[in-house]
Amino acid sequence: MTAPAAARRSRTAHRLGLPRLRGQGLFVTGNLIDSVGNGMLLPLGLLYFTDVLHLPLARVGVAMTAGQALALPATFLAGRLMDRVGPQRVVVWANILSATGFALFLPAREPWHIAGVYVLVQAGINMYFTAQRTLITHVAPDEHRSWFAFTGSLRNVGLAAGAGAAAGALSLFGTGSLRWLIAVDAVTYLLAAVCFATLTTTPPKPDAAPPDDPATGSGHTRRYLVLVAVNIPYVLAQALLAVLVAVYTTRALELPASAASLLFAVNTVIVSACSTVVTAHLAPRAPRRAVSAGYLTMAAGMVAFALPALPGATAAAWAALIAAIVLFSVAEILLGPALSELSVTLTPQAAGGFTQGLYQFSWAVGMVAAPALFTRLLATDPLLPWGFEAAACLLALLAAPALTTRGRHGRRSPR
Repeated sequence: MTAPAAARRSRTAHRLGLPRLRGQGLFVTGNLIDSVGNGMLLPLGLLYFTDVLHLPLARVGVAMTAGQALALPATFLAGRLMDRVGPQRVVVWANILSATGFALFLPAREPWHIAGVYVLVQAGINMYFTAQRTLITHVAPDEHRSWFAFTGSLRNVGLAAGAGAAAGALSLFGTGSLRWLIAVDAVTYLLAAVCFATLTTTPPKPDAAPPDDPATGSGHTRRYLVLVAVNIPYVLAQALLAVLVAVYTTRALELPASAASLLFAVNTVIVSACSTVVTAHLAPRAPRRAVSAGYLTMAAGMVAFALPALPGATAAAWAALIAAIVLFSVAEILLGPALSELSVTLTPQAAGGFTQGLYQFSWAVGMVAAPALFTRLLATDPLLPWGFEAAACLLALLAAPALTTRGRHGRRSPR
């Protein structure tokens, strides 16, 4: 490649907010493969056990929930391991654990088998995300902000590709193809483990506060706990999109089943296409402000989701839902990379094992609690889930000003 062509390519990548990808092929591939594996089978586990193995729906649901709940401590185990062996090995082991769990879907026949395989799968997922953010700071110490956005986009692309592959296989070959999908999924996690195992990483230089810095010890812990609390409405919003939108649009609004698929597609396209650009150019040095703007936008999105359920508003359902998913997507773009960055930079020890385990625990708890919470609210009144989430977002908005990092000598940074 000539020098002018290389310069033009570099300028284009900068305008798009892309990080430097040269030499990072294994890291990109590992993230993409892991996401494809998630998208391919996680939404279909329930279908496999009920339609292929003909197990009762209620028993399968209880077993899945029990397994995911039992995997919650994996976040703290991953944190301890990360402090001892580094994030790279934890990410590798997490993918191997998920591969083992999916492979054991095939011989599973009893509810306790299902609980057991979901312990392994969910423990692998929890371990992966506990270590993945810190691994980004080891792979690209000087560009982790753009990498948070880029890996978020990759994840959306991978989830969509995996879900599309699974949908195609089911359309062509029926539910019997789920056995093959399970086997392929286990292999994808092993391939991701190989990619992560062969990475070359450079741990960032420690930036601990000096001994006379007043913002140490318990002060750091309190500030990080605020971040964990602020993250929970975002976790619930992510779960709400996966758990509630399909049921809400078909049952409460009586729209065709394709409505949810269309909304998911709009969300995937917006987030995949715009995350890196927005993160690079609109909020380059202010993740706290991005969190505030994101939660304000998310609250507006929840109001838009609720509008079609108001008396006499059914005719405007499609317009309200499209506006809602656009607002939701913009909020996701603002919140995802900003919260991820704060999770590793808010305090001097933020990228360590204990704090990352604590941060990921908020994700794990939220994902376990959301199905029961939102379905109960929806059964009571179609407006309640959206009102609850909007209120949670506004509370997070009020707490966001506390998410300031501190520079050396105790000075607040402009974040």
